[in-house]
Amino acid sequence: MDRQETSRSEAGRQVTICRFFPCLFTAAALLAAPPEYSVRVLHVYPHDRTAYTQGLEYHDGLLYEGTGLHGRSTLRVVELETGKVIRQIHLAAQYFGEGITVLDSRVVELTWQAHVGFVYGESVFQLLRQFTYDGEGWGLTNDGKQIYMSDGTSQIRVWDPATLAEVRRISVHDGQRQIDLLNELEYIRGEIYANVYQTNRIVRISPADGRVLGWVDAEGLLDNADYTEPVDVLNGIAYDAAHNRLFITGKLWPKLFEIQLVPRAQGH
Repeated sequence: MDRQETSRSEAGRQVTICRFFPCLFTAAALLAAPPEYSVRVLHVYPHDRTAYTQGLEYHDGLLYEGTGLHGRSTLRVVELETGKVIRQIHLAAQYFGEGITVLDSRVVELTWQAHVGFVYGESVFQLLRQFTYDGEGWGLTNDGKQIYMSDGTSQIRVWDPATLAEVRRISVHDGQRQIDLLNELEYIRGEIYANVYQTNRIVRISPADGRVLGWVDAEGLLDNADYTEPVDVLNGIAYDAAHNRLFITGKLWPKLFEIQLVPRAQGH
């Protein structure tokens, strides 16, 4: 029997089995697929539409934001309710700012392709040290004990927060499929949420083994009036753990959204 006949035979066998046990394959497929979520907007806050958002984190009642582009990159603290920039510093023009995270009274910031990161004092953004890493810098978050870093691939690097040395890597996958272009990160209740670059989707990841735990579709948040000036992709996730509030925004977006995840029915 040649390969083509074998394939037809296997297909016929599967059809025969499904006639008698249709629910088995359906149940297995449902169990294998990570859950899907849409978003419900709870509140809308102003956001600086000149901010090319690369990193976002909620800490002690304020938003910490890292912005990108050469000559326009900043690290700033923002008042959530008004969008007012309370304090900020500008990166040197050769640096394209990327992800940030706040841990142990320090702010850690990446740059895109310079292989250089910065550590600042949390209160006044005094530069404490520089450090280097291989590859590109994209996103950062932490769980209070470890720092997680994305580099635009399907890999998340885990760093020791004291030395910023890599201790292991997480390979992010949905079944057999590797999930590339992981961008801005946020640690939320035992999971890592990641923007997937050039999409309006957020992936929920197990930090233990890299399994995809769910997909969030954030399509359609901006309305027509928001496009009177250029906007770029969804990027920026922040979580207020004390009040269980989840915030998202995008590069050059005029709005920041507090959202609630809404489970979608299987098959829809």
